[in-house]
Amino acid sequence: MIRVVIADDHHLVREGVRALLDRTDDMEVVAEAGDGGEAVELVQRLKPDVLLMDITMPRVNGIEALRRLQSLETETQVVMLSMHADEVLGREAVHYGACCYLVKGPESEELLIAIRAAYRGGAYFSPGVSGSVVAEGRNYVQSSSGEQTRKPLTEREREVLRLIAEGMTNKEIAEHMHVSIKTVERHRSQLMAKLDAHNLVELIRAGVKVGLITLDR
Repeated sequence: MIRVVIADDHHLVREGVRALLDRTDDMEVVAEAGDGGEAVELVQRLKPDVLLMDITMPRVNGIEALRRLQSLETETQVVMLSMHADEVLGREAVHYGACCYLVKGPESEELLIAIRAAYRGGAYFSPGVSGSVVAEGRNYVQSSSGEQTRKPLTEREREVLRLIAEGMTNKEIAEHMHVSIKTVERHRSQLMAKLDAHNLVELIRAGVKVGLITLDR
């Protein structure tokens, strides 16, 4: 069951999204928030799988909420909603950790696809979203010098990578880190996406190449 927190300052919007999610077999709305500050508190307390959040809210907006969540290194995935396909806001949202960006008023099926994609550690963007926003969400970003730079790994992802390199299974890593196997699998998927690896050998090789792990000779 995908546990979801809805953050939007409009009660009717939250009510409509909750009704949609309640009709699915694999999603559960665990709480609602009226602004970004409340959303951050709920994520800290309830640790939902996905936060569905409006980008424009009073007091604490969606971008500021993302910044706060990023500093907490939360495992909750964020699906961001916006009234417009704003390129600047979209790039900021993805830069600060949103894995999905939807223009408000999407088809019901599109919203469900985005939530499921986020839960699996993937990404989803509305068809009308600027190509530069989508590019920001890919595994690599192009620097001004023309070189490719990787998205930074979180401390949790670094630890999982180190334990994988030591030969631990997902179950052993989960027990070592005191998290669920599903959480380890999600970290592993994100590592493979960020390091552009398609299997375990490529993942370890990429980690060694960029100096994230060291293998004893």
